[in-house]
Amino acid sequence: MPTWVSALALAPMMKRDALADRIIEALAVSCRGSRAQLRGSLRTGTADEYSDIDVEWLVPDGGLAGCLASVRATLERVQPVAAVRTAPDCFHSTRKRLLFVRFAEVSLFWRLDLAVREVGAGPCDPADHARDGEWSKPASALANALGAIKAVARGRYDDARGLLSRGCSRIDEIDVSTGSWVEGITRLARAAASREAELATLAEETISLAREELSGREES
Repeated sequence: MPTWVSALALAPMMKRDALADRIIEALAVSCRGSRAQLRGSLRTGTADEYSDIDVEWLVPDGGLAGCLASVRATLERVQPVAAVRTAPDCFHSTRKRLLFVRFAEVSLFWRLDLAVREVGAGPCDPADHARDGEWSKPASALANALGAIKAVARGRYDDARGLLSRGCSRIDEIDVSTGSWVEGITRLARAAASREAELATLAEETISLAREELSGREES
């Protein structure tokens, strides 16, 4: 079964809220003294069918490294994990991290944004930001393509244009409007994959999702 199955489809797989509950439970029991909780739209009750899963995981002071070392195995017990990517913010921090987790056999819309921080952690120091070469700009650009699908589906066309423009800029791709949302998303996704071959499958899944959700929509 393809991993891009629509969030709107009644597929025989785990629903997002149940998945979020299991994630929170698994994280909390995996690290003694830690606690996990929803944040963002799922916490406030404003989520729609395109919303991702935002979770904050508070771990004891001094516990970040150990928790990060085991987090993928912990999440695998909930749902097979397709990929884990570390956000460039706080990349070198010894107190906090932001992880982007993509699960297998779950809608691409339902990425887990996992903020992990020690209880006593303060704001990130700019010096903790990832340096060039330490994070994947093509993967980030491809995430922008997915974000653009969400934005168009929600009717937020200016946001979608901004996401596509910033994605192109991130990988030095010329931003040329095609007049079609699907074509613009396809162009960005394939440009990202051309710069990082291991993104090819995800890029094609993103394109398939764009065709499914946005077919027939022209830029407004």
